[in-house]
Amino acid sequence: MSEETPALPPREAMEFDVVIVGAGPAGLATAIRLRQRAIEAGRELSVCILEKGSEPGAHILSGAIMDPRALTELFPDWAERGAPLKQKVTRDEFLFLSETGARGTPHALLPECFHNDGNYIVSLGEVTRWLAQQAEALEVSIFPGFPAAEVLYSADGAVMGVATGDMGIEKNGQPGPNFERGMELHAKYTIFAEGSRGHLGRQLIARYQLDAGKDPQAYGIGIKELWQIDPAKHEPGLVVHAAGWPLDNATYGGAFLYHADGGKVSIGYVVGLDYKNPWLSPFEEFQRFKTHPSIRKHLEGGKRIGYGARAITAGGLMSLPKTVFPGGALVGCEAGFLNVSRIKGSHAAIKTGMLAADAAFDALAADRQHDELSAYPAAFEASWLHDELKQSRNFKQWFKKGQTVATLMTGIEQWLLPKLGIRNPPWTLRHSTPDHACLEPADKHARIVYPKPDGVLTFDRLSSVFLSSTNHAEDQPSHLTLKDASVPVRINLAEYAGPEARYCPAGVYEFVGAQGSEQLQINAQNCVHCKTCDIKDPTQNIVWVTPQGGGGPNYTGM
Repeated sequence: MSEETPALPPREAMEFDVVIVGAGPAGLATAIRLRQRAIEAGRELSVCILEKGSEPGAHILSGAIMDPRALTELFPDWAERGAPLKQKVTRDEFLFLSETGARGTPHALLPECFHNDGNYIVSLGEVTRWLAQQAEALEVSIFPGFPAAEVLYSADGAVMGVATGDMGIEKNGQPGPNFERGMELHAKYTIFAEGSRGHLGRQLIARYQLDAGKDPQAYGIGIKELWQIDPAKHEPGLVVHAAGWPLDNATYGGAFLYHADGGKVSIGYVVGLDYKNPWLSPFEEFQRFKTHPSIRKHLEGGKRIGYGARAITAGGLMSLPKTVFPGGALVGCEAGFLNVSRIKGSHAAIKTGMLAADAAFDALAADRQHDELSAYPAAFEASWLHDELKQSRNFKQWFKKGQTVATLMTGIEQWLLPKLGIRNPPWTLRHSTPDHACLEPADKHARIVYPKPDGVLTFDRLSSVFLSSTNHAEDQPSHLTLKDASVPVRINLAEYAGPEARYCPAGVYEFVGAQGSEQLQINAQNCVHCKTCDIKDPTQNIVWVTPQGGGGPNYTGM
């Protein structure tokens, strides 16, 4: 028998006006706007941010091209303040790839969503670190390395804050010699900005049925590498997007290649997590993509210096849950404000953070607390961001009908109709199948045999994870939990050929042992917190929870 867990001491509590979970662009914009409003009004207002990474930006991963519109609203003088938006986009290319060829789209025929005039190629991690500096200058308290592990509720069911996880719990689940109880942070309003598939956000959506009447949320996995390339091949400001090979026509996905400043190139691949074939590996598809003649020419002679992966919330307006509930709100990718047609979410994250902050500040000024911030969704519906998402609401749904149909209809909706003076398509597509339910049994599909990596242009998972500087304390319970330990072998391996070993981009899941006696081995220390397993597991048996401390990747320049 396992020994009983000793009774834990009570948690100490701290009081704030607003607590924010997540120091990404959405959470930081929320905090900054709150403090700006407080200073303008001459009011006292305490704001705290909990960040699970070792520092703000450590867990931030994005392409990224940034539309500066929302940042300009937050800080009109962002350039004078030294914001790291250094490289303007100078040229757009869009390629349709076959196995050996590429067909470019004339610039005049590119839909508006693929035009990047006035946008910047950035490291979103660097932008996040800069935003954190601005927030701290406004007296926002930021606590990195303290994941919010639990939502706290009042007796009447309103959110009243969060608690950080206990520290020093050993692998056996028992408190160790360095045990420290978590801290409660109480707030009049709590804003959740955890990013895509947030651990607490998904609990809130379920508890308050925030997704009632909405389409199931749709996701993708984005895998990215950072390269230092041959200076002779570098074209600062060049943006390349690609679709087609190596994915088949029925699988949603695409690629990006951005020539950033300093001789660097960001290259990445996105695969929709509604794919059907369990033999498919997004990681290997990305490696294969880099071998295409139109892509490898950018990278040959260069060196890979960074790697990471992150889920993308891509359902758009029709999958957007209700964003408020008693005592709090969801902002940024936690809710799903990404404009997938533009492949941009940072401007939406900042804008929704500002809108939520305005609603929270006005409520606090009226001596309200723990109620619904209904002014936030109302302000969103009246905003330019709502107009933008409304225009692109069908983008991901068309791709569920195959790349040929999607390409045609995207051209009609985002190129032809605007030229005719019709900004919004007069039709709306809906879907009803969640991503995990799209996976089909392995015997319905041919096995995909991927080439071995060459270690120069293509790589394996473990050498990739090494570049992400991922680290978790080894003597702690796995943060990748199973509802039923028998399911991975009994169902996932038997019916789907163990897809978790392929959809994970970090080598976390391995089936070990002789045929007939396999077991699932979980290498939790490799986890880059992408959340793909939590989304794509066909049985929804894997639940990602927060690890202890500031574990996870430590991205630099990503």
